[in-house]
Amino acid sequence: MYRNVVTMLLKEISALASPLNDQQTGLLQQAASELSPQQLAWVSGYFWGVSQSQPAEASATNVQVAAPVVSKPAGKLAIIFASQTGNAKGVAEALKDEAQAEGIVVELYDASDYKGKNLAKESHVIIVASTNGEGEAPDNAIELHEFLQSKKAPKLTNLNYAVIGLGDSSYEYFCQTGKDFDAYLSKLGATPFVDRIDCDVDYEAPAAEWREQALSKVRDALSSKTEAEVVQLPVTKVTHAIYSKNNPYTARLLTNQKITGRDSGKDIRHIEIDLDGSGITYQPGDALGIWFKNSAELADQILLKVGLSGVESIDLDGDSLSIRDALISKFEITASNPQFVTKYAELSASKKLQKLVEDKNKLRAYSAETQIVDVLAEKKTKLTAPQLAELFRKITPRLYSIASSQLEAEDEVHLTVGLVEYQKGDETRQGGASSYLAERLEEDGEIEVFVENNNNFKLPADDNTPVIMIGPGTGIAPFRSFIQERENRDAQGKNWLFFGDRTFTQDFLYQLEWQKYLKDGVLNKLDVAFSRDQKDKIYVQDRLLENAEQVWQWIQDGAHVYVCGDATRMAKDVNDALVSIAKSEGQLEQTDAEQFINSLRKEKRYQRDVY
Repeated sequence: MYRNVVTMLLKEISALASPLNDQQTGLLQQAASELSPQQLAWVSGYFWGVSQSQPAEASATNVQVAAPVVSKPAGKLAIIFASQTGNAKGVAEALKDEAQAEGIVVELYDASDYKGKNLAKESHVIIVASTNGEGEAPDNAIELHEFLQSKKAPKLTNLNYAVIGLGDSSYEYFCQTGKDFDAYLSKLGATPFVDRIDCDVDYEAPAAEWREQALSKVRDALSSKTEAEVVQLPVTKVTHAIYSKNNPYTARLLTNQKITGRDSGKDIRHIEIDLDGSGITYQPGDALGIWFKNSAELADQILLKVGLSGVESIDLDGDSLSIRDALISKFEITASNPQFVTKYAELSASKKLQKLVEDKNKLRAYSAETQIVDVLAEKKTKLTAPQLAELFRKITPRLYSIASSQLEAEDEVHLTVGLVEYQKGDETRQGGASSYLAERLEEDGEIEVFVENNNNFKLPADDNTPVIMIGPGTGIAPFRSFIQERENRDAQGKNWLFFGDRTFTQDFLYQLEWQKYLKDGVLNKLDVAFSRDQKDKIYVQDRLLENAEQVWQWIQDGAHVYVCGDATRMAKDVNDALVSIAKSEGQLEQTDAEQFINSLRKEKRYQRDVY
């Protein structure tokens, strides 16, 4: 539409007393028709800059000479982010702001909005990439990731690039997507202007250092171009949300209600948090970031294991604080990780741990199922406070799918939180954030929060579009927000929910709400799977297959499919079920069925929020 508007405006201009001749107007029309709104804005600023650098009596010939310069790819930095939970997007946004402060012309792209063929037109590109699941590209980068591996990918001999990967070294395919993009671009002939960095969970400091190095290279390269190519434009700084990961809002806990039955093997809480006066807004599909505090009791157990009283001081980020306070509020002290085990194996000289370190697969498995306090118990070792501090990762906020629509909850935000808890001998082990929300944070207590937008998990723009929602356990959370939103918007599209858990009587989360939505016609179809209510276990993927014909018909009618919950097994099983439905009901071969389901993901008709 914007191109039509531009053409119309240019025609009007030509009809007025324009300083442009017919040939110049024609050239301008042709150029404008091929530009995006962002590019048009850039060109506008560029010509303004050129006009200010020329004398008032400059002839029309000067304008004609300047025009070809605009088409050169040099002089701009493109930043592309491949992000699942928002971390990569945050790093990319920081990179953009820093580039603008350096006077670099920069454009920021969501990977899903960037056409791979345009890489051939770029001079400098930075890709910020997180990794999803078992080494998979994030949903918003699937198409670009596949394109660069295809025969359609162009030669990129004129492209200078850099890649920053974000990941968790606890996983086998650490920063795999970043490694992939680096390899693909290099194979296509592009030249890295700075080495790729693979950042772990505690990524902010190394990422900031890398950004400074990368931007220095870009600035030097672009400043070597002709003056016309580096005209400084009046840039409007991007305004981000007032509250963010690094500047959270101090909210108030309103409600903490257990919503599983007394005899349930799970402890699931419905959490309500007050946002009144914050100005914070959110959309269905977004997540709420929670900065939590660790258990003081657990901190004391750790101190006892290494022979410290807790009053010993350490320096952290330029501040001096006690090691006990640091354990409570600054470090991750619950779940273990391979780095912690490796470091402690060296300090303690534990033969068991040293043997584990030699086998990466066994090390990852041990770390995943063992908490830090139990690693320390493998061999009692006296440590200094700085030695202990050096073992830990810094604490990071936890993201929870928002379980409310703001149209319904207004100045509140709701969460559905499962308490992570298990027995280790005679002792109980708990998750850090979940136990904080479920047990340590009292009602009316203060909690630091921020909203993490998730553009990869959003309701269809068209309210007439049918949706299929698959969310076992706490994966039900975003679908509660979806239904609230659609009811308040009076959306006419049909809604189908698949929910599963252990038992009907103890684990049917928000049962009364779903039954009301079903009765009122807001929810058109509800299928449940309670695995332990019969001899043979039944899961949500089984219900999908039982309803294969209808599921396929909904998809043919344009339905969007959403999956939320466990990534390890459930999400894979659901995906396999969808492929199976495409085979049986769509009469497709295995490869074609897989490609069909994958095409739904590319079209954003199949979206997943899995963890």
